[in-house]
Amino acid sequence: MNVTTNQTTNATTNEPRTLRAAVVQAGAVQFDRDAGTEKAVRLIGEAAATGAKLVVFPEAFIGGYPKGLDFGLVVGARDPQGREEFRLYHEAAIEVPGPQVARLAEAAGEHGVHVVIGVIEREGGTCYCTVLFLGPDGTLQGKHRKLMPTALERMIWGFGDGSTLTVVDSPWGRIGSVICWENYMPMMRMAMYAKGVALYCAPTADDRDTWLPSMQHVALEGRCFVLSACQFVRRGDFPDALRVRLQHLGEDADAVLMRGGSAIVSPLGQVLAGPHFGSETLLTADLDLADITRGKFDFDAVGHYARPDVFQLQVNEAPTAAVVRRG
Repeated sequence: MNVTTNQTTNATTNEPRTLRAAVVQAGAVQFDRDAGTEKAVRLIGEAAATGAKLVVFPEAFIGGYPKGLDFGLVVGARDPQGREEFRLYHEAAIEVPGPQVARLAEAAGEHGVHVVIGVIEREGGTCYCTVLFLGPDGTLQGKHRKLMPTALERMIWGFGDGSTLTVVDSPWGRIGSVICWENYMPMMRMAMYAKGVALYCAPTADDRDTWLPSMQHVALEGRCFVLSACQFVRRGDFPDALRVRLQHLGEDADAVLMRGGSAIVSPLGQVLAGPHFGSETLLTADLDLADITRGKFDFDAVGHYARPDVFQLQVNEAPTAAVVRRG
C-alpha cells in the first residue's frame, strides 16, 4: 500500500510521530553475495523513493536461504557432493564488517534510511543467519545472530549468543529484530519487549498461512509495530549444480519454493499492509507511533501487566567464545 502522508511531528516534543516503513518481498540472488548485494542496493533506493525511512528485508537475503537443499545429510553420514554444496554456501556468505556490508551501509547513508537486512555471515568455518542494522549515517549500527536455527538449519548455521540481542535507536523509537522461528521463543520475545522495541522486525522464511496470525500475536503482546519480510523464490533461482530436493515440485524451474506473505501489523494487531503472496513486491505503510502508547493503556508485558513477584526472566548477554585467552 502506498499512502500520501509521510511524517508529522508531536507538537509538544517536536519528535516525529509518524514513520513511513517499507517491507521488501524479494528473492535472494542465491549463492551470489555480490549480485545479491547490488540487488539489495537497488531495492533500498526503490523503497526510499516511496518516502520510507525504515526498510526491512527478509531472512538470509544476502547469501540465500537454501530452501529444499539437504546438503546430502542423513543421520550418521554425509556425502561428498553435500560437502561441496556447503563450500559454495560458505563462499557466498559475507564477513561482518566487510566489503558487502560497506556497500549496503553506503546505500543506507545515500538515501538517509534505516535498513534491517538478513544475511548469511561467516566467521572462520561457520556460517550464521544474521541480521544487520544499517543507519542513515551510512554506518553498521549492529547485528543480531539467530539464537536457534530451526531443524536442518542447525547443520549449516551456528548458534548466536546473547551478546547480539541488539536494538538500535531511531527518531521513531527502538528498532530490533527477531528472526523467523525465534519469534516462537516466548522468553526471546520478552527480552526484546524489555528493551523497549517499538519497531519489531521479523525477517523470515516462513510462508505458511499461520505466519500472519503469529505476527499479529507478537504485535498485540509487545504493543509494537511488527514488520515481517519473506522472500519470493522459485526453484530456477538456484544454480543448476545444487540439489533442490522437494520432490512434490518435480523439475519445474518455475515452481515456487517460497511464496512470500510479508506484512506490516499495528500494535493492536491490525494488518496495515499485506500479506502478499505470489510475486516480488514492496509494501509500505505510515505508522502512527502514538499507537504504541495507546496500546499499552491496557497491556504492557514488561510493565503493569507483569508479575515479577511470580515470574522473572534472566538474560545472559555476555559473549560466549569457544576459546578465551588470558594473560
